[in-house]
Amino acid sequence: MTGTTCCIVGGGPAGMVLGLLLARAGVSVTVLEKHADFLRDFRGDTVHPTTMSLLEELGLAERFAELPQNRIDRVAIPVGPEGRSQLLADFRRAPLKYDYVAMVPQWDLLNLLAEEARREPNFTLLMSSEVLGPLREHGRVNGVLYRRTDGSTERLRATLTVACDGRDSFARRIPETRPRTYPTPMDVRWFRLPRRQGDPRGVYASISGGAFTVLLDRHDYYQVASVIPKDSDAEERHRPVEEFNERLRRRLPWLDDGRELVRDWEDVRLLHVKLDRLRRWHVPGLLCIGDAAHAMSPVGGIGINLAVQDAVAAARHLADPLRRGRLRRHHVAAVQRRRKPVTALLQRAQRAVHDNVVEPGLRGDIDFGTRVGLPLPLRLLPRIPLLRAIPPYVFAYGALPERPPNSALRHG
Repeated sequence: MTGTTCCIVGGGPAGMVLGLLLARAGVSVTVLEKHADFLRDFRGDTVHPTTMSLLEELGLAERFAELPQNRIDRVAIPVGPEGRSQLLADFRRAPLKYDYVAMVPQWDLLNLLAEEARREPNFTLLMSSEVLGPLREHGRVNGVLYRRTDGSTERLRATLTVACDGRDSFARRIPETRPRTYPTPMDVRWFRLPRRQGDPRGVYASISGGAFTVLLDRHDYYQVASVIPKDSDAEERHRPVEEFNERLRRRLPWLDDGRELVRDWEDVRLLHVKLDRLRRWHVPGLLCIGDAAHAMSPVGGIGINLAVQDAVAAARHLADPLRRGRLRRHHVAAVQRRRKPVTALLQRAQRAVHDNVVEPGLRGDIDFGTRVGLPLPLRLLPRIPLLRAIPPYVFAYGALPERPPNSALRHG
């Protein structure tokens, strides 16, 4: 059995940011990641202005800028029978230093964070280490049991365990956490489409004919989110994939230029959309943040940014008491008190979009192509261009930006 001060479960953006911040602040940290590397096809490759500002504070801005990336500074929608592109949001109008969202392969970002964290003598990253469950003694979590690739199991004791391992976290099996779940009207298919010179750039969204499609510009291809009614995926997969491609061409006529679209249903991944949050994010010895604490809808693409901000807030509240060996439960509870209201507000906003945009769009009650049911803000945008700066500002900084602990900035 080995030991550490803080055991972080999950090497995603939240886990790696928290690990780096705590290690820089002088806390002994061990991060457990179940995969052998970070080379996986993530759905969310967005890096928000808040995260880029954090990287700058940590002295990592130049190294981040060297990563392969493209920038999204606008969101456009096709409106009317002619499909004329109308700007929905324009980051360039917002008063931001980073007036764009960077699309960066997430494995590159995670490798950058891991390389920087490994410079700290009190940081350990264990790959191929799948957590099986908590070590609970006298009602307290004192670490985790995990399995290595050879099948052997080991125990890691910790003063505090932080679950950053997503909406299927081991921590959600602890009865005291119990999530509060909200119904969602949709699931999302993720796939790639080739992009050609002259195609729309930035984010391109379409609601037409009972279909909701969002295309994210990745230079030579689009990362596409196709919103479908809840639990409707399996039935369509029994039909030829070319029928799926034909519907794409009808909704987005500029794709009908001879390019190859989806080759096989295996290239289309399904996200079962969940929206929930734990009633309690913590029990003695354990804290949940990110998707482990609150599964977000993909609406707005805010899940990663929210998780990173959770990590920054956790580092600020916990670094000093962990380093001094004076951690108390009220320190851990303070993280939930700080972050839960923001999460509840954003989830309420996502539910409003589900009810007033997504569900009517899937029913065909909203159609950008025929201008049927266009929401009032969308009708006002051509008349009041300044409104285009509001969504990017909220999207970029969220409802409550967090600052890292000063002790983590000594290398900045």
